[in-house]
Amino acid sequence: GRLRWGPLLLGLLRARAPPWAWGAARGGGRACSSAPARDGLEGPARQRSYWRYVRRLVRGAPEPPYPHVCQVGDPALRTVAAPVEPAQLAGPQLQRLVQRLVQVMRRRHCVGLSAPQLGVPLQVLAFEFPEALFRACAPRLRETRQMEPFPLRVVVNPSLRVLDSRRVTFPEGCESVAGFLACVPRFQAVQISGLDPKGEQVVWQASGWAARIIQHEMDHLQGCLFIDKMDSKTFTNIHWMEVND
Repeated sequence: GRLRWGPLLLGLLRARAPPWAWGAARGGGRACSSAPARDGLEGPARQRSYWRYVRRLVRGAPEPPYPHVCQVGDPALRTVAAPVEPAQLAGPQLQRLVQRLVQVMRRRHCVGLSAPQLGVPLQVLAFEFPEALFRACAPRLRETRQMEPFPLRVVVNPSLRVLDSRRVTFPEGCESVAGFLACVPRFQAVQISGLDPKGEQVVWQASGWAARIIQHEMDHLQGCLFIDKMDSKTFTNIHWMEVND
């Protein structure tokens, strides 16, 4: 008779799946745990739907550089990034990382992104504040925060020098702490220098909004997040008003 693929596939998956993954398949719930909790710091076992489990089983676990931004709690965000070796410059792995950084940054409509945020502990940063995002900001906001659009810049093995040590405090967010803002003091003007992906020297002097972005991304290379430097009393969930509606 006709081969029934459903039961066959189900049997193969059941044979390869850990016992705790089959709650949903047996009708015991809508989600299955990815793994049992290992300690109290990690909280309860993460829930993954049965079909997401199957997809992961078939395709395998994603590998860095991820097509998404890592969230706070991921060890990659607390790792000090290593410099890119000269032999890696212009190589296919670095080019793939740069391509993914730019892709995710533009898809998320953010103005800066670091390699550790994609799970790669290397000293690579991408920046871009296109005209469209600039125009989307209110004129008063542009003036107050000293915003100016700037083209795509990718900096490898960057170093930072403070040009104006006056500190300016404004709200700041991060794609790795999604949904939250807090006021963070930053230097008024800085200079970032390093290499482009082809190994050519680059230097960028920036002030105001651009300087803030540079300092934020440079912190990522030291395993530092904006929440480490914020005024904790200003820490805000951007959706707090929606909860009250």
